[in-house]
Amino acid sequence: PAARKWRDALAAHANIRVRSGTRIVAIAAPCELLLEDAGGATRMAWRKLILCTGARELLLPFPGWTLPGVTGAGGLQALVKAGMPVEGERIVIAGSGPLLLAAAATARAAGAKVLRIAEQASFAAVARFGASLARWPGKAAQAVTLADAGYRTSSRIVSVHGAAQVESVRLLQGGKEVDIACDRVACGFGLTPNTQLGQLLGCALAPADGGAQALSVDARQATSVHGIYAAGECTGFGGSERALVQGAIAGHAAVGNERAAKALESERTRWNAFAAQLHRTFALADAIRRMPQADTLVCRCEDVPFSALAGCTGWTDAKLHRRCGMGACQGRVCGDAAQFLFGWTPPAPRPPLSPVRIATLAGLVDTADPVDARQ
Repeated sequence: PAARKWRDALAAHANIRVRSGTRIVAIAAPCELLLEDAGGATRMAWRKLILCTGARELLLPFPGWTLPGVTGAGGLQALVKAGMPVEGERIVIAGSGPLLLAAAATARAAGAKVLRIAEQASFAAVARFGASLARWPGKAAQAVTLADAGYRTSSRIVSVHGAAQVESVRLLQGGKEVDIACDRVACGFGLTPNTQLGQLLGCALAPADGGAQALSVDARQATSVHGIYAAGECTGFGGSERALVQGAIAGHAAVGNERAAKALESERTRWNAFAAQLHRTFALADAIRRMPQADTLVCRCEDVPFSALAGCTGWTDAKLHRRCGMGACQGRVCGDAAQFLFGWTPPAPRPPLSPVRIATLAGLVDTADPVDARQ
């Protein structure tokens, strides 16, 4: 319902053009973006740009994580919503944060049997978080609806087992190992801000809560590049309410409506406090870094195990001498994992930002006039 409200609001404005199924693949020229959709490539000029590029799941390696049936927690949600049948399947969800509960609710509504939700944070930390939700009544009500009898704190994944697909999972729960027979395992270790487009545009990064790098913004959501603003999870994860108020401030600031932007500051402060509480409660413990064994693959594309990377000095060393990040995903998965496991600086993004048609790349040298977003 909330999403429908915003879609309807967009449709009511004749001066807003919505381009679904469109992605930005490169910077065509100063203040020009190269776009691609099903119909081909387009160059679009801009005067003010607001980046709302979101975040992606942090996927971390552990023994058995490459078995069919292992997904991210958010990935499980997306697959179920897209129609993947899970009725009757036995599912275990592990990791940290409220996304585990949301994924469990989605799977259960589709007929799955959620056997266990393994939260790595301690009972005391989760209890403090629950008590703090009085400051955000809507979140407290949401927490009640997501409560689950299979929820266990101080519990983390050890390994997944199976011959050709998931057959069981081993959890470390309260200091004891527990084996659970299951058909599917979903893991959620948090989110990583999507900063690649901002970095290509020259926007500075800053540490976000949780240790990830996010786009740096000021009080008006402006980045370090004049005319470019950022809002939502690309500035750090904090929930939809925080993203919405950031987007409103960025929109008002971009058109020079200073009074309206300033009026929303207190609301943003309120949701920033919620985001900080989230990160304090569900920060990943050092034990999560010890999940991979020597033979656990970190780079799945190039079959690079943890032992081959442990002696590398950084991302470039691992790429040159171990081929880590040289496969199809170009480091989009293993780069985030390596940053968490070893503290390496992630690889700098390079165009194109995603696989594209040859004809689209030709648009970088096309002299045709770009579509002007300023009109």
